[in-house]
Amino acid sequence: GPERSRKLTDVVGEVSRLAESGTTEVTLLGQTVNSYHDGEHDFADLLQSVGGVPGIRRVRFTSPYPTDFTPRVLAAMAATPTVCEHVHLPTQSGSSRVLKRMLRRYDRGRFLEVVAELRAAVSGIALTTDIIVGFPGETEDEFQETLSLVAEVGFDDAFTFKYSVREGTPAVRLKDHVAAEVQGERLERLIALVR
Repeated sequence: GPERSRKLTDVVGEVSRLAESGTTEVTLLGQTVNSYHDGEHDFADLLQSVGGVPGIRRVRFTSPYPTDFTPRVLAAMAATPTVCEHVHLPTQSGSSRVLKRMLRRYDRGRFLEVVAELRAAVSGIALTTDIIVGFPGETEDEFQETLSLVAEVGFDDAFTFKYSVREGTPAVRLKDHVAAEVQGERLERLIALVR
């Protein structure tokens, strides 16, 4: 988040030192990397600055939060030749109800808008994603919404997972756990569609 972001000048200095020693590709890493702000510069500034370091040929970033692609960030992606035409865009689910239970700050419609904005900004962009099946309370109809989202977006690849309880997360308190055999069967259908 912004409270922990390193100063843009420090990041660019480190990338410059790496480039001088032969590094040609860098990956900007953060839990919601595209919400970067150092108090003065945002993620668009960071992309352009890192992408402009002499010797750097490719800039990647992961993992962005779907709704933090501002018009400035989209413009910077399009205008910076070293930024790779790939975004790993975790959706987690294609169901708005499940996304709400996951405490995501977007719904299915907004996610699809972000996909359209990315494709409009960066020609030929590759999109990959993360998807969880069997989140507590997920119905067959909600899982079908995930399948239809995958088909509509046409992801280039997806990391797919069965939900499992992770201590310390709000989901620990949720009831209506999906049976393991149902999770497994849903995961198989999802993987088949992604392939």
